[in-house]
Amino acid sequence: MAGLGALLALLLAIASKRLYVFEDPRIDQVEELLPHSNCGACGTAGCRHFAEQAVAGTIKPASCTVNTPDQNKTIANLLGVALGDVEKRVARLACAGGNHVARMRAHYAGLSSCWAAAVAGGGGKSCAWGCLGLGDCADVCEFDAICMDSHGLPVVDAAKCTACGDCVDICPKNLFSIQGVSRKLWMACRNESDPDAAEAACEVACTACGRCVVDAAPGVVQLERNLAVIDYDKNDSASREATERCPTGAIVWLEGDRIIKGKSAKKIIRIEPLPATAEA
Repeated sequence: MAGLGALLALLLAIASKRLYVFEDPRIDQVEELLPHSNCGACGTAGCRHFAEQAVAGTIKPASCTVNTPDQNKTIANLLGVALGDVEKRVARLACAGGNHVARMRAHYAGLSSCWAAAVAGGGGKSCAWGCLGLGDCADVCEFDAICMDSHGLPVVDAAKCTACGDCVDICPKNLFSIQGVSRKLWMACRNESDPDAAEAACEVACTACGRCVVDAAPGVVQLERNLAVIDYDKNDSASREATERCPTGAIVWLEGDRIIKGKSAKKIIRIEPLPATAEA
């Protein structure tokens, strides 16, 4: 038995030498400088994977949007590489239909969850594409970047948002997307029903009037399925002109946390929720 034990120990020692895979010790050092949130905002599977790619030179330290700039500079100095220039990205909501402008066809009473409401007949909102306002996105955000406003709509704090994508994954209506902050022209609606039905369901819905298409630079805005769609491949040509004649204010211009509507957008002064009206 003693001889067998010695033989096995020898075999293990040989295997350890033969199968040894070198790992750059800087990987552990970089990982220690990361926030350990494993949010995936950088596009990798987690902080460890980010550290491996940073050491390999396939990703820039600035790609970690959760880290502080100083911490990312420390990583760049440790590796002797450039910090990198990564555009800040944030989560944006393609809906402006708060309870003061969007009509309800029924009152939802159940589990306070957008997913539960979506399963239960769509949540009672007349617009089948609209935000249900129950705050799953705010609940899932680990960075406190989303809060619900007085009209039941999520508001994203761009300074806190890390573009992790959790709100994108949780929204049953697919209203969130991750966008670069340079994309200032924004369509705050996803209603694809016919124009009359869209406006009847929500006062700020896109009515497919086509004015933004005409006013924008060629190709920047197009109408698809009764909805104005922005081509961000032509983002450099986008301007506020596309918003000026929108009658409902569905297409807007973003300046930081400010949402700027065009001059022709209807003025909404109502603050009370619209009553639920059952549809025939």
